[in-house]
Amino acid sequence: MFSCQNNQNKNNFELKQGDLLFQNTGTGDIDNAIKDVTATSLAKNYSHVGMAMKKDGKWFVIEAFPKEGVSQTPLTKFLNRNKNKFNKSATTVARLDNYYQPYIAKAIAYGVERINTPYDEIFLWDDNSYYCSELVYKMFSSQDLPKDAIPFLTHPMTFNDSTGIPMPSWKTYYKTRNQPIPEGIEGTNPNLMASSPRIKFVHDYENE
Repeated sequence: MFSCQNNQNKNNFELKQGDLLFQNTGTGDIDNAIKDVTATSLAKNYSHVGMAMKKDGKWFVIEAFPKEGVSQTPLTKFLNRNKNKFNKSATTVARLDNYYQPYIAKAIAYGVERINTPYDEIFLWDDNSYYCSELVYKMFSSQDLPKDAIPFLTHPMTFNDSTGIPMPSWKTYYKTRNQPIPEGIEGTNPNLMASSPRIKFVHDYENE
């Protein structure tokens, strides 16, 4: 009976405006590098995050994605990006605490206003381009929220392994872009966001 009830709940899941979609985008060198240097005790496998938005009866995800920049991606395209061996999307949904619901509309508006802004492949904390978690963070930090009420944290980013040496994949990544590794620059990442006590995970597409 318990199993049947669980399956019923999964089938009845409904996405809500402002839900956060955390995604494992795959096993490429940089996808793995992101996960390797950002894993927390609560979240280890996320390399991407976006926000759900309903428009004209259809679901989209506001996201900043490599090569595409800030975009309004159809939900189906987002979910099909990376699937497991059972053809299930490697995507998990989290919902912000009720306290943040009044801020969702402005958060989405912030993202929509930045559609077509370039993706920040250097991961710098500026407003000329955005990486995925930077965009989601600024959707809220741009609003009239006390700093300690912003639902996510920032911290000094690292691109080093456990011995304090830059990971080879990051060294290659920045060398090909003729940029220094921004070690210690303030930033955020999907795993850090997924560890926030101000969100609750409500659905896992891999378990559908």
